[in-house]
Amino acid sequence: MSDTSHGRRALRLGAALLISFGLLLALDALARFGAERWALGQVRSGAEAAAEFRAAMLRSEIEKQRTLPVVLAQDPDVRAVLEARDPARIAALNAKLETLAAGTRAGVIYLLDTKGITLAASNYRSPASFVGSDYSFRPYFASAMSEGTAEHFALGTVSHQPGLYITRRLDGADGPLGVLVVKAEFGAVETDWRRASDPTFVTDPRDIVLVTSVPDWRFHATTPIPDAQRDAIRASLQFGDAALDLLPLRRARSDDAEVSWPGAPGGSAFVEATVDVPTTSWRLHVLAPLAGTVQLAALAARSLALLAGIIALGAAAFFLARRRRLAQERRQQAEMRRELEARVTARTAELSDANDRLRAEMEERRRAEATAREMQDELVQASKLAVLGQIAASVAHEVNQPVSAIRTFAESGSILLGHGQTETARDNFATIASLTDRIGAITGELRAFARKSPGQVGPVPLRAAIEGALLLIGHRLRQNAVELVLDLPAEEVTVAAERWRLEQVFVNLLQNAVEALAGRADGCIRITARAEDGQVVVRIADNGPGLAPKILDSLFLPFTTTKPEGLGLGLVISHDIVAEFGGRLRARNEDGAVFTLTLPRLD
Repeated sequence: MSDTSHGRRALRLGAALLISFGLLLALDALARFGAERWALGQVRSGAEAAAEFRAAMLRSEIEKQRTLPVVLAQDPDVRAVLEARDPARIAALNAKLETLAAGTRAGVIYLLDTKGITLAASNYRSPASFVGSDYSFRPYFASAMSEGTAEHFALGTVSHQPGLYITRRLDGADGPLGVLVVKAEFGAVETDWRRASDPTFVTDPRDIVLVTSVPDWRFHATTPIPDAQRDAIRASLQFGDAALDLLPLRRARSDDAEVSWPGAPGGSAFVEATVDVPTTSWRLHVLAPLAGTVQLAALAARSLALLAGIIALGAAAFFLARRRRLAQERRQQAEMRRELEARVTARTAELSDANDRLRAEMEERRRAEATAREMQDELVQASKLAVLGQIAASVAHEVNQPVSAIRTFAESGSILLGHGQTETARDNFATIASLTDRIGAITGELRAFARKSPGQVGPVPLRAAIEGALLLIGHRLRQNAVELVLDLPAEEVTVAAERWRLEQVFVNLLQNAVEALAGRADGCIRITARAEDGQVVVRIADNGPGLAPKILDSLFLPFTTTKPEGLGLGLVISHDIVAEFGGRLRARNEDGAVFTLTLPRLD
């Protein structure tokens, strides 16, 4: 039995090892396949992005060169040379074209007459100067003369440098004057492309390579060219005596993006991305190498797969070993649970006591906050009554004036009635009625101002609040010969505030301004208001001595005052009232003291 049991265990172990090895091999193959697909997608995306970028840069270079014929066609020096072949003007134009070609990186800029003879050129100093050369055989000259503009890529017959010839016909009153030619060369673009590891080239509609980062590929074709077409191209000398052979690229299928380049340095497998070059008939190709990316991705994926497989097998072995310890751990956990329950019970009792204490403290704090709010309201009310005490004489004078007038008009009315002058008497009684209305307005404003405010913030017309404050403080302004300038918006402006508390702020600030102007013959208080960005800014400025710099920073702190009898609470209360409205109260010196209230606007 023992030998049989050991044999079965050995068989099970061998089978488990064999299955594990098979799973690892399958996982390795799957990881390699997935990594290659992923790497191919990444390389393709990178190649497409590179192709889009390089096509945009190539278009930018072409567009820059296209602007030159348009601009030069308006140049009076160019037209002057075409109309009168003056040697001095031709020499000046040669120098101008040379400077312009160097500044724009154009290959050559030259001017042809109507027979295709070069009159002036930017390379006039060069041994390969175009001046005097006949280019009437070039297609770009014939097309420009017949159609006005033309573009033609070709190999230079003199410079032996390929480039894009951009031409424009210049017309005069009697017909064509000549053709302006700009040759755009792409050597700098090709040099930039060569710095990258992925070959790049541009083909025309006939699939002939025009611009390339691999010099040996120039004027090769990506598809076979028929013999008749090949002979015609070679006869035109567009590409010199180029053989127009096929590129050394191979594809499994014509529509396959994966290509091979036998003998390429660093690997022969590539992914091709192609895009159209905007505003041209060209197509740009980018070959992104596959070898390094695919090998690295496959190695990483296979390593991760192997690691994952080993971890999985180790986890299975760990699980089996763990099962043997579960029973012992369950017993230990049961003991720990009983101990934890006892601790939780004790901790719960402690938390309950702490919670009761916290509730008591919170209740005490609520009572203290309520008491503080009541004291603050009482302080605001006391400040109101103190202000009323200070302006009582002013209010009494405001009431006495209409009372005296009422008495005078009543006595004269009785006399007029006795003489039968009822119409005049009626006018006197109407005046008495209006004076009583004024007394009622003053006393009503006084009662409302003295009443304890509920403290609820709501919509308040700004003009009404300012006029209410002036009704209470107006006599003091006149008594001290203080000029009042009001600059308020013509339309009604509504702010978020509480009417009587806002009036209290205005009365306090105006009264301080009047006291600051005591003894000045030219005292002036200016009240301005402006609505801007969802808020209203009110400025109360006087031309008094201003605020002492040493108290300006602490002006809104309790007990800060410059008055011998003052307590230093008026501005503190005003500051707190404005803050409760959601606004700000600030002070500064500017040819006197300036207090600025910023209040929320309600539309």
